[in-house]
Amino acid sequence: MVDFQKIEKKWQEKWDKAKLFKVVEDAKKKKFYCLEMFPYPSGYLHMGHVRNYSIGDAFARYKRMQGFNVLYPMGYDALGLPAENAAIKKKVDPKKWTYENIEGIKAQQKLMGWSYDWDREIATCDPEYYKWNQWMFLKFYEKGLAYRKKSAINWCNDCGTVLANEQVEEGKCWRCKNDVVLKELEQWFLKITDYADELLNDLEKLTEWPERVKVMQKNWIGRSEGVEIQFKEAESGKLLPAYTTRCDTIFSVTFVVIAPEHPLVQKFTKGTKYEKEVKEVLKVISKQSQLERTTGKEKIGCFLGKYAVNPVNGEKVPIYMANFALMYGTGIVMADAHDERDFEFAQKYDIPLKFVISKYGKTLDASKAKEAFTDDGVLFDSGDFSGMKNREALPKMADWLVKKKWGKKQINFRLRDWLISRQRYWGTPIPFIYCKDCGTVPVPEKDLPVILPENAKFTGKGNPLDSVEEFVNVDCPKCAKKARRETDTMDTFYDSSWYFLRYCSPKENKLPFSKKAAEYWMDVDQYIGGIEHAILHLLYSRFFTKALRDLGYIKGVDEPFKRLLCQGMVLKDGAKMSKSLGNVVDPMNIINTYGADSLRVFILFLATPEKELDWSDQGVVAANKFLLRVVSLFSEKPKFRATSNSKDKQIISKMHKTIKLVTEHMESFRFNMAIGSLMQYVSAIQKYKQEDVNGDVLHEVYVSLLKMLAPFAPHLAEELWSNKHEDFISVAAWPKFDESKIDEKAEFIEDSVDNLLSDVEEIKKLAKIKKLKSLKIIVSPSWKYEFVSKFKKLYAKEKNVGVLIKFLANKENGKQVAKLVPVFVKNPSKVPLVVLSQKEEMEIFNDKKKFIESVLGCKVIVESAENSSEGKAKNALPSKPALVVT
Repeated sequence: MVDFQKIEKKWQEKWDKAKLFKVVEDAKKKKFYCLEMFPYPSGYLHMGHVRNYSIGDAFARYKRMQGFNVLYPMGYDALGLPAENAAIKKKVDPKKWTYENIEGIKAQQKLMGWSYDWDREIATCDPEYYKWNQWMFLKFYEKGLAYRKKSAINWCNDCGTVLANEQVEEGKCWRCKNDVVLKELEQWFLKITDYADELLNDLEKLTEWPERVKVMQKNWIGRSEGVEIQFKEAESGKLLPAYTTRCDTIFSVTFVVIAPEHPLVQKFTKGTKYEKEVKEVLKVISKQSQLERTTGKEKIGCFLGKYAVNPVNGEKVPIYMANFALMYGTGIVMADAHDERDFEFAQKYDIPLKFVISKYGKTLDASKAKEAFTDDGVLFDSGDFSGMKNREALPKMADWLVKKKWGKKQINFRLRDWLISRQRYWGTPIPFIYCKDCGTVPVPEKDLPVILPENAKFTGKGNPLDSVEEFVNVDCPKCAKKARRETDTMDTFYDSSWYFLRYCSPKENKLPFSKKAAEYWMDVDQYIGGIEHAILHLLYSRFFTKALRDLGYIKGVDEPFKRLLCQGMVLKDGAKMSKSLGNVVDPMNIINTYGADSLRVFILFLATPEKELDWSDQGVVAANKFLLRVVSLFSEKPKFRATSNSKDKQIISKMHKTIKLVTEHMESFRFNMAIGSLMQYVSAIQKYKQEDVNGDVLHEVYVSLLKMLAPFAPHLAEELWSNKHEDFISVAAWPKFDESKIDEKAEFIEDSVDNLLSDVEEIKKLAKIKKLKSLKIIVSPSWKYEFVSKFKKLYAKEKNVGVLIKFLANKENGKQVAKLVPVFVKNPSKVPLVVLSQKEEMEIFNDKKKFIESVLGCKVIVESAENSSEGKAKNALPSKPALVVT
């Protein structure tokens, strides 16, 4: 019985003692930075973690064995609302709760044997880490990248904090699921919009990112070119700039829409008869997410009691507030019958509509229309532009609006500045002080870090930091008068936007990271994490990298992550593993039963990393059985011989072919196929050992197998390796393949015999024969070998059955060719991979006759189809002889 847990503990201790995975900069070695998105320590590891980190570890180990200087660190994204919620609900200290969870997760990570450089461990809740959050924030402030302003924000009353738009899901807080409301507060922002163009354009550089992630980021940044048209408020003449990408519809405008967040909504209606309705509608809209507002079926809004004047024709049109209008561009939108949302809103609120585009320029009556006209066509009722195709007219109309001073060309972005203020305790304190005389004052660098106090009260209401007087009440750094400290803390996405740089030099105490170390290690060569972070975390990390580059703290690095892999979810019974669904599988139960190596092999074998993985208990058992097969392979003592024969050539060919395949699969993250190749290799070695073996060849085969197994089952690989070696296999050189030693013919021969034996077993079952007396192997007629060779060459260029038959048939074999060609075309797998001659195939089966007789326990006769009296002879094919049993 193999004690996997004992073996794993043994090698984990040896790796730790040897500091085997500790890494330092080495200019003589090529670096490789492998990183997974670090976990939030809100509990213990789940299968999603196991999959993510097993993927990263397998690749890190593979690159290490390839000779790369591999940086593979681990840390904890340890600030955030869950700790605060735990403090409220469980009456525990957030710091104590967090650090206990970190220790628990770390213990599990070590049990899995992941090869992290633990000397580089970080936790974002350590003052030594968040000091640099504050330091960078001050640098951003100095450069105008950090600023404070009053803004309408998403507010969760239950959590007592601001939420980013992305943290509002169907109008509810992403954490507590309670309703979100709009609230005006002074907030801190980072000016990510300064980098909008670069963030968009540099997506083209990310050639090794999944296309869907790049598309998601591109859409989020949302660059558009249009015209800002100068409408005016009818009474006051105040400008109402409305941004549009479709100025070709300007003559069809019948109303103007303003975003609910726009300050004009309150200004227009305050003290009027419309104020009450506006407030009621705002309450409804505040519960909707941006996605609901822009794509939802229900259009919600109300009239604001004001009118706007269309500059191109002087028409007065009503001004409405509507849920589908966002603070994109100016937050004011012209509305017409050529937009689906505008059309639906107008119909709901009985707003007249008119068309100015139709298919051929014929006048259309919008009052009779049931839907918007959104196709391209020809303009009518559009002044001098009538009769022109709308797409051709569009740039000319833009120029015309600019010339008339009715508008200006504008490039807009959907991307908004990053709101980082959070009214909660467990986050990085924002390093500012408010003085009545001096205003907003940065905390001096010498006073960093501003450390979270440990005597806050967690009532579930408001910001706990407000309750700590000695934290709030401070002296002004400029005038020394009584002042008040900022109690907002930073959005935790801030913490994870630069942690990959801290790993380069986690003990650095004069700067957030050593410039020299960052220049050596950056960018991250391989980044691994969930698709749920495709927009925010990745976008913010890109922004930080560019901003720090421009501030002079990193050199020559424009993008943080070179290659990105987004792993799929782990499912059970077709649903995502979740405590609420009761379908969670505890990794510890699997480790305690089958060992970490079995879990690693299973989770990497069942699916390619980017695909969803449906949990299978049987799959874990199968992975464990495979590893037991490997153990038995090394336990069985074969008979040795000093000479070489064809079997040696076959297994050496298999070895080099397997090395080639596994190497290719590793590079492309097809770990499931790499493990599948190793399973086939183990079977081939077992067959090789059925007869006497060459000791040198067997040793070479064993070495290659263990090296290729090491990234997937490192503990077992180390154990078996240690029987003959004193070094660690984890740092041994990855095996190299020699193309010249891959003999497809030799492997084909071995496969032909295996296939024959399988076919005989199938015949025995069907015929219910317990013991065979004889087996007749009838090799294919000689003409079929030439036919198959010609078919393979032609089929590569031609797939038409009729054409193939015409080229391949002759008088002697026309009927048979006409039967075979459709079969081969329908199922190309029936075509032999290697085509020998009849003579060579006869020699193979005669050479293997004694081996086949020993396996089947009966007499074996080998004959050609031409010399056979059996009726089955005509059905024989190259590599697929006809079989007659008695």
